[in-house]
Amino acid sequence: MFNTSCHAGIDFLVTAGRDVYNVAQISKDADEAMPETFTITYRFTLPDDNEEVFDLCFDSEKIELITDSTTTKPPWTELEHHQCPHCPLTVEEHPYCPVAVNLTMAISRFDHLMSFDKVCVKVINTERHVAHHTSAQEGLSSLMGLLIAGSSCPLTHFFKPMARFHLPFANKDETLWRAAATFLMARYFANNGLKDSDINLDGLIEIYDDIARLNDYMVERVRSATARDSAVNALVHLDVFAKFLTPPLEDSLIQIKQIFSPYLKPLINQGAA
Repeated sequence: MFNTSCHAGIDFLVTAGRDVYNVAQISKDADEAMPETFTITYRFTLPDDNEEVFDLCFDSEKIELITDSTTTKPPWTELEHHQCPHCPLTVEEHPYCPVAVNLTMAISRFDHLMSFDKVCVKVINTERHVAHHTSAQEGLSSLMGLLIAGSSCPLTHFFKPMARFHLPFANKDETLWRAAATFLMARYFANNGLKDSDINLDGLIEIYDDIARLNDYMVERVRSATARDSAVNALVHLDVFAKFLTPPLEDSLIQIKQIFSPYLKPLINQGAA
């Protein structure tokens, strides 16, 4: 059985009861059709011991959050309300901002919390359970990052593979690792192989510049919709990570370069021979 209690720090809890697959079983699973949906659950235990649970169901093909389109949307979700200057959508086709609509569920249920109120967050999917004792700001930031990636906004499409393989509470190095790997794999699929221009990760910088601008305008939206600061500061927390992947990117990459040393050293020696 897995322990679902929260302690200081992060406990990575492996789902109980998973059988060890043999090769034949793995092959059989690979041949089976991908499920139409997948679910990621965020369970917050609040300072008063009440719980807020978000069962997020995603379309497996689009990697978009499945929501009730008939739900009444608050005025701050209208597309023209603090609309991003680089937004590719039009009011005629999209009267509401898809990112703001996804964030509504989180904003409305955390409006009573301050940023540094202590919460216990459990994130559950089919692969693993993660429990983290943290601030409302950080817990909400992790949830909001997933909600943003699960929107239909074109500026967030790059983040959909990372949403599918969601890593809650990722730090800066983990975010850089996932972003660079996602970018290179996407370019590989787009071009049937990597081009020289892809290696510099210039396109990645543009993607994160766009998402940083989106975050700035989303902060203004959320500020007009909430009385407390937890949701606003959660977005600011996300924005810090977005601005981490801006020029000069080499300064950020150097922090994880050393973990490649055991692999790179023989290659460098071989090239010098």
